[in-house]
Amino acid sequence: MTKDNSMGKKTAKSTYGADQITVLEGLEPVRKRPGMYIGSTSATGLHHLIWEVVDNGIDEAMAGSATEIGVSLLPGGMVEIFDNGRGIPVDMHKVTGVSALETVLTKLHAGGKFGEGGGYKVSGGLHGVGVSVVNALSEYLKAEVHREGKIWVQEYAKGIPQKKIKAIGNAKDTCTIITFKPDATIFTETEFNWGKILDRLRQQAYLTKGITIRASDRRSGHREKDYKFHFEGGIKSYIKALNRDETVKNETVFYVEKEVNNSKVEVALQYNDQFNETVLAFANNINNPEGGTHLIGFRTALTRTLNSYARNHNLIKEKEENLTGDDVREGLTAIISVKLTDPQFEGQTKSKLGNAEMKTYVEQVFGDGFLIFLEEHPKEAEAIISKCVLSAQARIAARTARTAILRKGALDGMTLPGKLADCSSRHPEECELYIVEGDSAGGSAKQGRDRKFQAILPLRGKILNVERARLDKMLANNEIKNLVIALGTNIDEQFDLSKLRYHRVIIMTDADVDGAHIRTLLLTLFFRHFNPLVANGNLYIAQPPLYQIKKGAAIKYAYSDEEKEKVIKEMGGEVMEIEEKEDAETQNLPSGAEETEDVKETEEIKKKTANRITIQRYKGLGEMNPTQLWETTMNPEQRIVKQVTVEDAAAADKIFDMLMGDDVAPRKHFIQTHAKKVENLDI
Repeated sequence: MTKDNSMGKKTAKSTYGADQITVLEGLEPVRKRPGMYIGSTSATGLHHLIWEVVDNGIDEAMAGSATEIGVSLLPGGMVEIFDNGRGIPVDMHKVTGVSALETVLTKLHAGGKFGEGGGYKVSGGLHGVGVSVVNALSEYLKAEVHREGKIWVQEYAKGIPQKKIKAIGNAKDTCTIITFKPDATIFTETEFNWGKILDRLRQQAYLTKGITIRASDRRSGHREKDYKFHFEGGIKSYIKALNRDETVKNETVFYVEKEVNNSKVEVALQYNDQFNETVLAFANNINNPEGGTHLIGFRTALTRTLNSYARNHNLIKEKEENLTGDDVREGLTAIISVKLTDPQFEGQTKSKLGNAEMKTYVEQVFGDGFLIFLEEHPKEAEAIISKCVLSAQARIAARTARTAILRKGALDGMTLPGKLADCSSRHPEECELYIVEGDSAGGSAKQGRDRKFQAILPLRGKILNVERARLDKMLANNEIKNLVIALGTNIDEQFDLSKLRYHRVIIMTDADVDGAHIRTLLLTLFFRHFNPLVANGNLYIAQPPLYQIKKGAAIKYAYSDEEKEKVIKEMGGEVMEIEEKEDAETQNLPSGAEETEDVKETEEIKKKTANRITIQRYKGLGEMNPTQLWETTMNPEQRIVKQVTVEDAAAADKIFDMLMGDDVAPRKHFIQTHAKKVENLDI
């Protein structure tokens, strides 16, 4: 780190006036600061371009003007998006002096989502920012509009019109077709993820009843694929899909839909026998991963309604305490979808809805509808209440276990686990905890680490699979208990991220099947019970090298087969059989060679040996000495660590449930489907 000693100093020539104020015209601010508009310039931002154009088609569908949307990935990195709505207006705009199409594509905050009359009553997207941002961040964009009996076309390069809009033929229909190629100078990645696109389009089809969404992959080098999504059941069908492999408590999916003061509220839910909840909240078809007022209203009504029904039907004993929010959400799968005229989101990426009135609307519509559902389905209501009561009993048992095990003093660092080799620094932002597999690797890590900021916690064997266990059973497991105490954050509803003792928590396991299994068990634990830590970007996975490649005194490490081949090519020489731990300089030397009188023959043997490349495949961290482990896996200046993030919480939830849950059939199907894709499998 370097210190800037110029801080606070004044210079005679330092001025701050009108000349220092920069004004960015048109779409220039988008190209200057793309992250402000699409979140990032990585793969997430790249796909955001597609979402913005698709959202315009969804807006047309919600306005009752479109029935079909199409997304096609084309050769050369091009994307074509079609909707059979009314078509973007093409007549002259009185304020801008150019066509309405050019205005929408070149001016921020221009679109049919503002003002009154003729625009959208309900809309998603970036409120007129979306399509202009796509234009600004594309090296090429073509807009084709079928409207007023003609086909209108205009082309752009990096947001700049290349020619004026013109009619090129007659049209019998109305539609908008946007074709664009993302600018490779803006984005760090330009390869679209087909699976991610399909998941998003499928979700939009669920959220917009009756719409048809088609997707096709026509990219060079990709097998042509075509999909069609159409769900008459809407979010009811979505709930059934999410619970497809689960044992459900209420076979009849609860569903309510009602309009209140020009806002529409839609809620569907179903309970299963799992311990986790899956609740998705949407406003104008935009996913709100951080929830918002609509989610608060739903949760309030859910807890109140179930308690009211349970008391009125004597399903909770008089002396027993009420069900809590955590009790009623265990095993819950729910979708809340609201549509409103003027959504107020927190942040450009719309992660949280802020409209205060939506809390009241959702609470009222859902609460009334759910109570009627429970009264009309008494057997299913009893099954749901029984599930919640069981959850309450487990919560009380877990609270008792937590109180006994995780005393306040322990979490304050007074009684840290004996196996934890802590670091000397007491500044969490510079500290990191390595969770290491086994005592052997733990010993090497403890000797090789930088004691100032690196702590080591060895694990003995495989931890409990928390996907199949409640909290009281988890905390009886020594390895999990030690980890909770070492982190200092507590767990589940008492989790406190501000108490995290290490801002980088790094999982370091062997590069074999057992290591992968232990890593998966730990990821399951963190995802289920330390989720804010994952969401905050504090969890990492260490990447130890797979190979040590040695030629004479030169030693290099490779982290993949491709890198191994590259290193071998750079070194040159004869590649030997893959060895475990053998010194290349003494290998294959005849006994007593140095004592022989034939010095020339000895020198030739040494030269031949020196030209050989030996490759050691590391299967365990314990095979590396402390110095090697530090150089390859723990030195911040040289190591490779992967940050664990969750882009789609619902998809991650289903994967963990399928791979780590009790139901064998879906896991078997997954393994059979993906088995051939596995590389470097060590058994």
